[in-house]
Amino acid sequence: MWAAEAVRARLADGRWHFQHGPIDLVIGCDGDPSRCEAAIESAWTRFRGVLAELVAELPGLRRPVEESGPLHGPVARRMVRACLPFARDDGLFVTPMAAVAGSVADEIIAAFDGPGIARAFVNNGGDIAIHLAPGSRYDVGLVSNLDRPGLDGRFAIDAASPVRGIATSGWRGRSFSLGIADSVTVVAATAAQADAAATMVANHVDVASPAIERRPASSLKDDSDLGERLVTVAVGLLTTEQVQAALDAGAAFAGKLLADGRIAAAAIVLADQARVLRSR
Repeated sequence: MWAAEAVRARLADGRWHFQHGPIDLVIGCDGDPSRCEAAIESAWTRFRGVLAELVAELPGLRRPVEESGPLHGPVARRMVRACLPFARDDGLFVTPMAAVAGSVADEIIAAFDGPGIARAFVNNGGDIAIHLAPGSRYDVGLVSNLDRPGLDGRFAIDAASPVRGIATSGWRGRSFSLGIADSVTVVAATAAQADAAATMVANHVDVASPAIERRPASSLKDDSDLGERLVTVAVGLLTTEQVQAALDAGAAFAGKLLADGRIAAAAIVLADQARVLRSR
């Protein structure tokens, strides 16, 4: 059950857990203790109003991004900015909801952009916004299959990098996917951009096969922004050729985003096979 009001708790390792309805954040901060405490309080103050702002504009956020109309909240506007290029430049169906988790993370991480904060992160269900002061870095672990949790890779982000957002999407995740990727992890300038891109790349990891089970999104969640579009609910045994074809399709689209400067890197995983693309 979701809490009617926003709740928070300090975890045993010093991180914080903020939760309100479907928004579930884990927050970490390193730096001067008093500055970190002040930033946490600022983040908490902002967090308590985010859900109500989104709910007030939910009808527009569930429409195709080019039809979403004028939106007023900063999180809602960030969602539109992150998703609009996929409709405008790529001709794809996308609603602003494709960037909701990353956009919330970006909104909350802003509280940590100040003196005395060496580094901070806001993890919204795997979509992560980070703050890095000069000289700081984060080592990030990659888990490609939630059904078999384990570290599959690792990469570092330092303050000199333009990357401040990480997101993962795929049919096994908490959101629906049109594709069959076990996971697509994207790093980008913001968490909102990474979130939208991971969603769209994951949708492209696809192939025709009777081993793939799909259902209308609306039959699984009656208020889904995807309506009657078929989403993946199970992936059976695929041939080697099918796996490679699906990975090729996803990598081709991710490569376009990389060439356009819209993402910094992507890791695509399907059936224990992976493709990694990064800027040179």
